[in-house]
Amino acid sequence: IILIMQSKKKSLIESITNVIAGLLLNWLTWHLLIIPIFKIYPSNEEIIIICVIFTILSIIRSYFIRRMFNE
Repeated sequence: IILIMQSKKKSLIESITNVIAGLLLNWLTWHLLIIPIFKIYPSNEEIIIICVIFTILSIIRSYFIRRMFNE
Protein backbone atom coordinates (compact mmCIF):
# COMPACT_ATOMS: atom_id res chain seq x y z
CA ILE A 1 0.00 0.00 0.00
CA ILE A 2 1.35 3.39 -0.98
CA LEU A 3 0.43 6.22 1.37
CA ILE A 4 0.48 9.74 0.03
CA MET A 5 0.61 12.33 2.77
CA GLN A 6 -1.39 15.49 2.43
CA SER A 7 0.48 18.77 2.99
CA LYS A 8 -0.46 20.96 5.94
CA LYS A 9 -1.68 23.66 3.55
CA LYS A 10 -3.96 21.21 1.73
CA SER A 11 -5.25 19.91 5.08
CA LEU A 12 -6.18 23.46 6.07
CA ILE A 13 -7.86 24.14 2.70
CA GLU A 14 -9.83 20.89 2.99
CA SER A 15 -10.88 21.78 6.55
CA ILE A 16 -12.08 25.23 5.52
CA THR A 17 -13.97 23.79 2.52
CA ASN A 18 -15.60 21.23 4.81
CA VAL A 19 -16.64 23.94 7.26
CA ILE A 20 -18.13 26.12 4.51
CA ALA A 21 -20.16 23.15 3.28
CA GLY A 22 -21.28 22.59 6.89
CA LEU A 23 -22.30 26.23 7.25
CA LEU A 24 -24.48 26.01 4.14
CA LEU A 25 -26.10 22.81 5.40
CA ASN A 26 -26.65 24.37 8.83
CA TRP A 27 -28.21 27.48 7.31
CA LEU A 28 -30.66 25.35 5.33
CA THR A 29 -31.43 23.23 8.40
CA TRP A 30 -32.00 26.35 10.50
CA HIS A 31 -34.48 27.85 8.06
CA LEU A 32 -36.24 24.65 7.03
CA LEU A 33 -36.42 22.82 10.38
CA ILE A 34 -35.39 24.79 13.48
CA ILE A 35 -37.47 27.93 12.89
CA PRO A 36 -40.68 26.10 11.89
CA ILE A 37 -40.43 23.43 14.60
CA PHE A 38 -39.04 25.34 17.60
CA LYS A 39 -39.97 28.94 16.75
CA ILE A 40 -36.49 30.19 17.73
CA TYR A 41 -35.61 33.63 16.35
CA PRO A 42 -32.20 34.93 17.55
CA SER A 43 -31.00 38.39 16.56
CA ASN A 44 -28.59 38.79 13.65
CA GLU A 45 -25.81 39.67 16.11
CA GLU A 46 -26.41 36.46 18.08
CA ILE A 47 -26.40 34.39 14.89
CA ILE A 48 -23.09 35.92 13.77
CA ILE A 49 -21.42 35.37 17.17
CA ILE A 50 -22.58 31.75 17.38
CA CYS A 51 -21.55 31.13 13.77
CA VAL A 52 -18.06 32.58 14.26
CA ILE A 53 -17.40 30.59 17.43
CA PHE A 54 -18.51 27.27 15.95
CA THR A 55 -16.78 27.94 12.63
CA ILE A 56 -13.42 28.54 14.30
CA LEU A 57 -13.83 25.45 16.47
CA SER A 58 -14.84 23.38 13.45
CA ILE A 59 -11.80 24.47 11.40
CA ILE A 60 -9.44 23.68 14.28
CA ARG A 61 -11.07 20.30 14.97
CA SER A 62 -11.14 19.28 11.32
CA TYR A 63 -7.53 20.33 10.74
CA PHE A 64 -6.15 18.38 13.71
CA ILE A 65 -8.16 15.26 12.93
CA ARG A 66 -6.95 15.39 9.31
CA ARG A 67 -3.33 15.81 10.45
CA MET A 68 -3.69 12.97 12.95
CA PHE A 69 -4.76 10.58 10.20
CA ASN A 70 -2.01 11.78 7.83
CA GLU A 71 0.91 11.38 10.24
